[in-house]
Amino acid sequence: MIETDVLIVGSGPAGSSAALMLSTYGIPNVLVTKYRWLADTPRAHITNQRTMEILRDLGVEDEVTALATPQDWMGNTVFCTSLAGEELGRIRTWGTHPQRRADYTQASPSSMCDMPQNLMEPILFGNACARGTRARLDTEYLSLTQDAEGVTATVRDRLDGREYQIRAKYLIGADGGRSKVAEDIGLPMEGRMGVAGSMNIVFKADLSRFVAHRPSVLYWVLQPGSNIGGIGMGLVRMVRPWNEWLIVWGYDIGQPPPEVDDKVATEVAHKLIGDNTIPIEVTSTSVWTVNHMFATRYAEGRVFCMGDAVHRHPPSNGLGSNTSIQDAYNLAWKLALVLKGQADSSLLDTYDAERAPIGRQIVTRANRSIEEFGPIFGALGLLDDRGFAQMRANMEARKAATPEAAAQREALRRAIAHKDYEFNAHGVEMNHRYNSAAVVPDGTPEPDFPRDRELYYHPTTWPGARLPHAWLGQNGRQVSTLDLVGKGHFSLLTGIGGGAWKQAAEKLAQETGVPVRVFVIGPGQAYEDLFGDWATIRGVAEDGCVLVRPDMHVAWRAQDSSRLDSLGDAFRAVLGRAGSVPARQAA
Repeated sequence: MIETDVLIVGSGPAGSSAALMLSTYGIPNVLVTKYRWLADTPRAHITNQRTMEILRDLGVEDEVTALATPQDWMGNTVFCTSLAGEELGRIRTWGTHPQRRADYTQASPSSMCDMPQNLMEPILFGNACARGTRARLDTEYLSLTQDAEGVTATVRDRLDGREYQIRAKYLIGADGGRSKVAEDIGLPMEGRMGVAGSMNIVFKADLSRFVAHRPSVLYWVLQPGSNIGGIGMGLVRMVRPWNEWLIVWGYDIGQPPPEVDDKVATEVAHKLIGDNTIPIEVTSTSVWTVNHMFATRYAEGRVFCMGDAVHRHPPSNGLGSNTSIQDAYNLAWKLALVLKGQADSSLLDTYDAERAPIGRQIVTRANRSIEEFGPIFGALGLLDDRGFAQMRANMEARKAATPEAAAQREALRRAIAHKDYEFNAHGVEMNHRYNSAAVVPDGTPEPDFPRDRELYYHPTTWPGARLPHAWLGQNGRQVSTLDLVGKGHFSLLTGIGGGAWKQAAEKLAQETGVPVRVFVIGPGQAYEDLFGDWATIRGVAEDGCVLVRPDMHVAWRAQDSSRLDSLGDAFRAVLGRAGSVPARQAA
């Protein structure tokens, strides 16, 4: 029997990032996947700022940006009759609108980008293995049993058929949208699978003459009656600019999935491009279903699930792999502290409490984004039941110099602008505020959202929120507040007059065995608030403090040094050790 601290089932964004994090934190782990290698198609791709911050913390951000398509090339999302045909409208997306760019620039030291999954996974997986993960490919998870001390999983070597067992103290199920681990532990699910049908066609073609002047990740094509689904909306998605692409084309979920061979795939591609003379090299095809399902609970005993295993939804908003990596980031530091004997096992209960509401939110948001295409169809007259010829006539009618056509044009403009909720949902990505036993209230009410909470990020140090980004000065260079925290450690930020916090934190580290790194920000200190941004958003006085968890979320804060004696109680509460003996003795 193989033994390890954590067994990870699945090598996708959730599983590979969990392995990377655990290995970075010094936790032995084994990863198994039934496949012979990693993702072979560019399924997930939008990589938002929060995920890039996590990759920055793990030291792999530069590897990702070196291969990714940058934010500036992502933003002209187009609605058209074909790439070569008539453009119906356009929206500036992914923070590239001049009025939105500042929101993104001020929110983070990291920029979002477009990173196809087949390029992302090797970075996560490769670094995980380089740092200590023991990976087994062609190894299929079959079943598990768990007891008070651990989990025993039975797996099969798919090369020789041999079955054997792996014993772990904890198991992570990151085995995708049809998770056997989630099924085996009986996680309760809400929603339903198979809401709609789609096919993916990945192909290579030089389309630069159609798109280079309007660079984007997404080009939405509306051709009434063209596809099996009816209205005829397809998506041409950039994989690599401007010669590798992925088409998403619908089919009637009430009928058997279509057979998509190279001939059919080429015909569909030419139809959406609008030019059948373009040479096409089809590299893969697949069919899949749109799902609307989420788990209401993420764990059972010593088994935890994450990623698509617990939130299953369409790719709208680009939330899938991002949420998966963020699931892993929430759990990994907690597992590390528990396995090192520095935190009580009750800390692990907060994973479910913190991440399940996020999963439900993003599943709801992604499916709502699909529904929000309805007003675009309505404005173009594509919901007319008199046939496809009438739909095409309705689209053409918007060009007339009549009051009716003017109203149609305005309706279309408003409908496209409303897609901000899919393509510029900065708040959905960044406004996560946790509420669990791993967050200690400071007695202040939760701050309001003065602007739309889905569209706009609202920085705050209120306990449970992600620590806001602010540029600081250090020895002549700029560093982010987010560069100070993370890296598997607790951190405490204070200012001039808060020196007593440093002494208190050092004493607390000796008592608990859990290090707390202290950063004093101010003139003459190692870190200076050069722009005054930290003073604006820190939410406490100079002699107050902000205690930050290893995942960059605020654990607790004190308005001033008068609450110095509360630090120990707050810290132990986060660790699940209120009133406990020191960890090393307890372990």
